[in-house]
Amino acid sequence: MVSFTWLLLTYKVPPEPASRRVALWRRLKGMGAVYLQNGVCLLPKTDDHVRRLKMLENDIAEAKGESVILETIALDKAQEGKVIARFKADRDEAYAEFIDKCDDFEREVAKEVDASHFTYAELEENDVDLKKLRGWLARIRKLDFYGAARAAEAEQRLKGCEAVLDDYARRVFDAHDENR
Repeated sequence: MVSFTWLLLTYKVPPEPASRRVALWRRLKGMGAVYLQNGVCLLPKTDDHVRRLKMLENDIAEAKGESVILETIALDKAQEGKVIARFKADRDEAYAEFIDKCDDFEREVAKEVDASHFTYAELEENDVDLKKLRGWLARIRKLDFYGAARAAEAEQRLKGCEAVLDDYARRVFDAHDENR
Protein backbone atom coordinates (compact mmCIF):
# COMPACT_ATOMS: atom_id res chain seq x y z
CA MET A 1 0.00 0.00 0.00
CA VAL A 2 1.46 3.34 -1.11
CA SER A 3 0.64 6.11 1.31
CA PHE A 4 0.98 9.81 0.75
CA THR A 5 3.19 11.61 3.23
CA TRP A 6 2.31 15.11 4.35
CA LEU A 7 3.83 17.86 6.39
CA LEU A 8 1.57 19.07 9.16
CA LEU A 9 2.17 22.58 10.43
CA THR A 10 0.51 23.83 13.59
CA TYR A 11 1.13 27.41 14.59
CA LYS A 12 -0.07 30.17 16.83
CA VAL A 13 0.94 33.79 16.42
CA PRO A 14 0.00 36.85 18.47
CA PRO A 15 -3.23 38.49 17.28
CA GLU A 16 -1.50 41.82 16.63
CA PRO A 17 -0.38 42.95 14.22
CA ALA A 18 -3.04 41.25 12.13
CA SER A 19 -1.01 41.92 8.98
CA ARG A 20 1.57 39.37 10.14
CA ARG A 21 -1.09 36.65 10.51
CA VAL A 22 -2.54 37.50 7.11
CA ALA A 23 0.90 37.42 5.49
CA LEU A 24 1.56 34.00 7.01
CA TRP A 25 -1.81 32.70 5.78
CA ARG A 26 -1.11 34.05 2.28
CA ARG A 27 2.30 32.42 2.14
CA LEU A 28 0.87 29.06 3.17
CA LYS A 29 -2.03 29.28 0.72
CA GLY A 30 0.47 30.34 -1.94
CA MET A 31 2.31 27.08 -1.31
CA GLY A 32 -0.95 25.16 -1.76
CA ALA A 33 -1.53 24.34 1.91
CA VAL A 34 -4.90 22.97 3.00
CA TYR A 35 -6.14 24.24 6.35
CA LEU A 36 -7.69 21.60 8.60
CA GLN A 37 -8.61 24.33 11.08
CA ASN A 38 -7.19 27.68 12.21
CA GLY A 39 -3.44 27.38 12.57
CA VAL A 40 -3.30 23.76 11.34
CA CYS A 41 -2.44 22.98 7.74
CA LEU A 42 -1.09 20.25 5.50
CA LEU A 43 1.20 20.15 2.50
CA PRO A 44 2.52 17.21 0.52
CA LYS A 45 5.99 16.31 1.71
CA THR A 46 8.54 17.64 -0.76
CA ASP A 47 12.03 19.02 -0.21
CA ASP A 48 10.77 22.45 -1.28
CA HIS A 49 7.89 22.36 1.23
CA VAL A 50 10.21 21.22 4.03
CA ARG A 51 12.58 24.10 3.29
CA ARG A 52 9.83 26.68 3.04
CA LEU A 53 8.08 25.50 6.20
CA LYS A 54 11.37 25.70 8.12
CA MET A 55 11.71 29.30 6.94
CA LEU A 56 8.13 29.99 8.06
CA GLU A 57 8.95 28.40 11.41
CA ASN A 58 11.70 31.00 11.86
CA ASP A 59 9.33 33.82 10.87
CA ILE A 60 6.75 32.58 13.36
CA ALA A 61 9.38 32.48 16.13
CA GLU A 62 10.47 36.04 15.26
CA ALA A 63 6.81 37.09 15.60
CA LYS A 64 6.85 35.62 19.14
CA GLY A 65 4.66 32.75 17.99
CA GLU A 66 4.88 28.98 18.28
CA SER A 67 4.92 26.29 15.63
CA VAL A 68 5.45 22.58 15.18
CA ILE A 69 6.15 20.80 11.88
CA LEU A 70 5.40 17.08 11.71
CA GLU A 71 5.60 14.44 9.01
CA THR A 72 2.38 12.44 8.88
CA ILE A 73 0.34 9.89 6.96
CA ALA A 74 -3.36 9.17 7.06
CA LEU A 75 -4.69 6.52 9.43
CA ASP A 76 -6.38 4.68 6.56
CA LYS A 77 -7.42 5.06 2.92
CA ALA A 78 -10.68 6.80 3.87
CA GLN A 79 -8.82 9.50 5.80
CA GLU A 80 -6.28 9.81 3.00
CA GLY A 81 -9.15 10.26 0.55
CA LYS A 82 -10.61 13.06 2.66
CA VAL A 83 -7.32 14.93 2.66
CA ILE A 84 -6.76 14.50 -1.07
CA ALA A 85 -10.36 15.59 -1.70
CA ARG A 86 -9.64 18.82 0.24
CA PHE A 87 -6.59 19.55 -1.91
CA LYS A 88 -8.57 18.85 -5.08
CA ALA A 89 -11.49 21.01 -3.94
CA ASP A 90 -9.16 23.95 -3.29
CA ARG A 91 -7.64 23.62 -6.75
CA ASP A 92 -11.05 23.18 -8.40
CA GLU A 93 -12.12 26.43 -6.73
CA ALA A 94 -9.05 28.14 -8.19
CA TYR A 95 -9.71 26.61 -11.62
CA ALA A 96 -13.34 27.81 -11.46
CA GLU A 97 -12.18 31.35 -10.74
CA PHE A 98 -9.73 31.09 -13.63
CA ILE A 99 -12.49 29.87 -15.95
CA ASP A 100 -14.63 32.87 -14.93
CA LYS A 101 -11.76 35.16 -15.92
CA CYS A 102 -11.54 33.37 -19.27
CA ASP A 103 -15.23 34.19 -19.76
CA ASP A 104 -14.47 37.84 -19.00
CA PHE A 105 -11.55 37.83 -21.44
CA GLU A 106 -13.63 36.35 -24.25
CA ARG A 107 -16.46 38.82 -23.58
CA GLU A 108 -14.02 41.73 -23.70
CA VAL A 109 -12.58 40.64 -27.05
CA ALA A 110 -16.09 39.98 -28.42
CA LYS A 111 -17.08 43.51 -27.39
CA GLU A 112 -14.19 44.93 -29.41
CA VAL A 113 -15.11 42.77 -32.42
CA ASP A 114 -18.77 43.80 -32.20
CA ALA A 115 -17.70 47.45 -32.13
CA SER A 116 -15.25 46.87 -35.02
CA HIS A 117 -12.54 48.30 -32.77
CA PHE A 118 -9.47 46.76 -34.38
CA THR A 119 -6.49 48.66 -33.00
CA TYR A 120 -2.96 47.66 -32.12
CA ALA A 121 -3.38 49.23 -28.69
CA GLU A 122 -6.39 47.02 -27.95
CA LEU A 123 -4.57 43.97 -29.32
CA GLU A 124 -1.60 44.68 -27.08
CA GLU A 125 -3.84 45.17 -24.05
CA ASN A 126 -5.60 41.87 -24.71
CA ASP A 127 -2.26 40.15 -25.28
CA VAL A 128 -1.12 41.34 -21.85
CA ASP A 129 -4.35 39.98 -20.34
CA LEU A 130 -3.79 36.62 -22.05
CA LYS A 131 -0.25 36.44 -20.66
CA LYS A 132 -1.69 37.06 -17.18
CA LEU A 133 -4.14 34.19 -17.71
CA ARG A 134 -1.29 31.89 -18.79
CA GLY A 135 0.75 32.79 -15.71
CA TRP A 136 -2.23 32.34 -13.42
CA LEU A 137 -3.01 28.90 -14.81
CA ALA A 138 0.65 27.90 -14.46
CA ARG A 139 0.54 28.89 -10.78
CA ILE A 140 -2.63 26.86 -10.20
CA ARG A 141 -1.13 23.85 -11.99
CA LYS A 142 1.95 24.03 -9.78
CA LEU A 143 -0.28 23.68 -6.71
CA ASP A 144 -2.48 20.95 -8.20
CA PHE A 145 -0.72 18.12 -6.40
CA TYR A 146 -3.42 15.48 -6.96
CA GLY A 147 -5.06 16.27 -10.30
CA ALA A 148 -8.20 18.31 -9.64
CA ALA A 149 -11.22 17.59 -11.83
CA ARG A 150 -11.43 21.01 -13.49
CA ALA A 151 -7.79 21.10 -14.66
CA ALA A 152 -8.56 19.89 -18.19
CA GLU A 153 -11.45 22.33 -18.52
CA ALA A 154 -9.20 25.20 -17.49
CA GLU A 155 -6.59 24.12 -20.05
CA GLN A 156 -9.24 24.03 -22.77
CA ARG A 157 -10.55 27.44 -21.77
CA LEU A 158 -7.06 28.93 -22.03
CA LYS A 159 -6.73 27.44 -25.52
CA GLY A 160 -10.10 29.01 -26.34
CA CYS A 161 -8.83 32.40 -25.16
CA GLU A 162 -5.72 31.98 -27.30
CA ALA A 163 -7.88 31.18 -30.34
CA VAL A 164 -10.11 34.20 -29.67
CA LEU A 165 -7.08 36.47 -29.46
CA ASP A 166 -5.54 34.95 -32.60
CA ASP A 167 -8.77 35.67 -34.47
CA TYR A 168 -8.86 39.22 -33.11
CA ALA A 169 -5.20 39.74 -34.12
CA ARG A 170 -5.99 38.59 -37.66
CA ARG A 171 -8.82 41.12 -37.79
CA VAL A 172 -6.55 43.90 -36.53
CA PHE A 173 -3.92 43.04 -39.14
CA ASP A 174 -6.57 42.86 -41.87
CA ALA A 175 -7.95 46.24 -40.80
CA HIS A 176 -4.46 47.70 -41.17
CA ASP A 177 -3.64 45.79 -44.37
CA GLU A 178 -0.84 43.86 -42.63
CA ASN A 179 -1.66 40.54 -44.28
CA ARG A 180 -2.05 41.80 -47.82
